[in-house]
Amino acid sequence: MRLRNGLRGAALVAAGALVLTACGGNGDGSAQGGGDGEVEPLQLGSILPQTGDLAFLGPPQEQAIGYAVETINEAGGVLGEEMPSVNVADESDQASIASESADALLRDDVDAIIGAAASGMSLAIVDRINESGVVQCSPANTAPTFTDLTENTFYFRTAPSDALQGPVLANLILADGHSSVALVGRGDDYGRGLINAVATSFEQAGGQVVHQDTYDPQATNYAPVVGDITSADPDAVVIVSFEEGVQILQGLVEAGYGPQDGTGIYGADGLNDPNLGSLVSESDPSVMAGMKGTAPASPDVAEFQEGLQEYAPDLEGFQFAGQAFDCVTLVALAAEQAESTDPTVFVEEMQAVSREGTECTSFEECRDLIADGEDIDYQGVSGPIDWTDVGDPNQATIGIYEVNEEGTVEDTGTEDASMDDIQ
Repeated sequence: MRLRNGLRGAALVAAGALVLTACGGNGDGSAQGGGDGEVEPLQLGSILPQTGDLAFLGPPQEQAIGYAVETINEAGGVLGEEMPSVNVADESDQASIASESADALLRDDVDAIIGAAASGMSLAIVDRINESGVVQCSPANTAPTFTDLTENTFYFRTAPSDALQGPVLANLILADGHSSVALVGRGDDYGRGLINAVATSFEQAGGQVVHQDTYDPQATNYAPVVGDITSADPDAVVIVSFEEGVQILQGLVEAGYGPQDGTGIYGADGLNDPNLGSLVSESDPSVMAGMKGTAPASPDVAEFQEGLQEYAPDLEGFQFAGQAFDCVTLVALAAEQAESTDPTVFVEEMQAVSREGTECTSFEECRDLIADGEDIDYQGVSGPIDWTDVGDPNQATIGIYEVNEEGTVEDTGTEDASMDDIQ
């Protein structure tokens, strides 16, 4: 175990001077790790879904992380040291597995953890990561809950809060001519947070919420959920779910409440599976044609997409890939700015490198500006980031998707959103 990381946590706060000595610091706060005065390589770990309901979201994020590390190393590494391979771990869809993964990465003495993807899985591990003095950056957490975790000062996310996505989804439903909506979501922070955000915006704009409820995502029978929706007889239905939402969609279609029957069916990022139509009906994927939804936008930066596809030729889809790439880049730039790969030191620079400086768009460009003594404002492939004081992106681009006649999901547009607009 590295000496510097062994001193993290509560004891670190109580003995700051001792930590700097043990870390080989130079006395001005720029501890650089390693007893011999040399900078230790920046070691990342990831906790992302390799199994479970969100397994389809894992590959784009994991490959984007690897691509980011490759890009940084090609530019000379962090503080002149090449980044090692990322220690990868599975979050699955169970808190116990996510917790075991977090413990394993912390034992490996990583400096930052990218993930988890699901808000519920991050909530299961965020406290222990924070207490260990390790930076956490999630590319996919959207639950508004994280905005209130003001004591978790090592936590950041590049995915926007659902407080931003909710109004975009509500406006999409209204623009499609629907005046009443039924809202159902997972009984967790993600589901509750997003349907509340949609409901608030929909009603403020004059729409009527005729049904709003959450369900147990571990249930084996979703007939009661479907029954409550159809009894309300809405113009439109919003389902905030993961893979279990397929069963709800199947029940709605059987009850005559599918998009081809005139009902507006909407989802969010948890249902943004490229092959959604065939998941609902393998024999007739077109049954979901016309379903729409919103999700944090996939990157439209051609250079990034081309580079990631070259790095991972078999990769299908880019959902949250840009956000994962930006997590890695921002961690690396914070280390450069702090002149340290110790997370208890570079955490102080995380917000700074994302806002209020000279704009730059790559690790190499930003790193060179830092070397020249400039403050930087990294403009990510997923957006400008501009982290708030609690680690939320202040601005975001929300993508809009639609299921086509082949049953596959297509991106159809984007909407910009800002926390300044909803304060």
